[in-house]
Amino acid sequence: MTSTKSETVIANARIALADRIIDRGWLAIAGGRIADFGEGDARFAGDDAQGDLVMPGMIELHTDHLESHYVPRPKVFWNPIAAVVSYDGQLATSGITTVLDSLRVWREDGAEDVDGRAGVLATAITSAREADLLRADHFLHLRCELPMPDVVEEAMELVERPDVRLMSLMDHTPGQRQFRDEVKLRDYYRGKAGGMTDAELDVLFGRRVEYQKAYAADNMRRIVTLARQHAIPLASHDDTTAENVTDAIRDCVSVAEFPTTLEAAQGLHEAGISILMGAPNVVRGGSHSGNIAAIDLARKGLLDILSSDYVPSSLLMAALQLPQQAPNIDLASAIRTVTKTPAEAVGLADRGEIAIGKRADLIRVHIAHSVPVVRSVWREGRRVA
Repeated sequence: MTSTKSETVIANARIALADRIIDRGWLAIAGGRIADFGEGDARFAGDDAQGDLVMPGMIELHTDHLESHYVPRPKVFWNPIAAVVSYDGQLATSGITTVLDSLRVWREDGAEDVDGRAGVLATAITSAREADLLRADHFLHLRCELPMPDVVEEAMELVERPDVRLMSLMDHTPGQRQFRDEVKLRDYYRGKAGGMTDAELDVLFGRRVEYQKAYAADNMRRIVTLARQHAIPLASHDDTTAENVTDAIRDCVSVAEFPTTLEAAQGLHEAGISILMGAPNVVRGGSHSGNIAAIDLARKGLLDILSSDYVPSSLLMAALQLPQQAPNIDLASAIRTVTKTPAEAVGLADRGEIAIGKRADLIRVHIAHSVPVVRSVWREGRRVA
């Protein structure tokens, strides 16, 4: 290989390959791709990584964090493009170079201000992308709440967009799945909705139970059909029982997001469905909803993918903590949970690992006091942070 000014060489780095760690090595970028890498000293003068970890940029499949930038306070709506740019900057500096922005595609009166705003945010993402304002590569994840009466029609408004990469089948009806404990759900809405009273929550929960009885089964069939028609991978959400697992297998889901019980996780794993858990769950040491801890699944070999969910910086923290908390997982395997495996789950075969010819989506990570800090970010070889 001949070094030219159009190429970038990173030297004196600890390099995370898909199957092992090079303790001291180098890599070269050319034309936005990984051109070469090796152990020891670089063949050409390059940027000194000072022994920091260089790994693939992380792939985020499920984060609804954009919504908190768009509605930073109850009833306060920010400029949607400015919200996207702010959110994107936080993702990139957390080490996320590819993200599936998770947008709720349903409307529900009296619940959350951001309901029904998916079209606004999708348009803002497109505008920011076209103006070259974004550091990360953005796709869409349509979160479909099956009991909502108009969810199918609202999904149809977005499903033909070329950036839709995932659709999830969700049901947050009180008393089941994530919120089998209704007290936890009440706490959630008191925090999210600016302080709903118990009387108001009684009305909301009663309406949700009725919606599920009336619409959920038919909407599930229609959303699954819609995803198949457009060749979009499906995710199940908060699988809890054997029946939930059976439904996921029947619907040919690719990813199971946040299973809540060991029983469900084991059934999903046996069916070959990738299990996604929340990185905050790992960092905090347990689920905020009182469900199974992600680290317990990791120790049993039942964790495939991590998602930052509501805290972008948690993704890198959790991946680097996994080897200390789950002795069966080495560092290379832990990094795969936030890079190669999520990329493959949604058909992004051009990224997610340091290999010749793959996209040069990379991050340089320094660790001090057990806290990882992202010092540099490249997307397709272009320094973006």
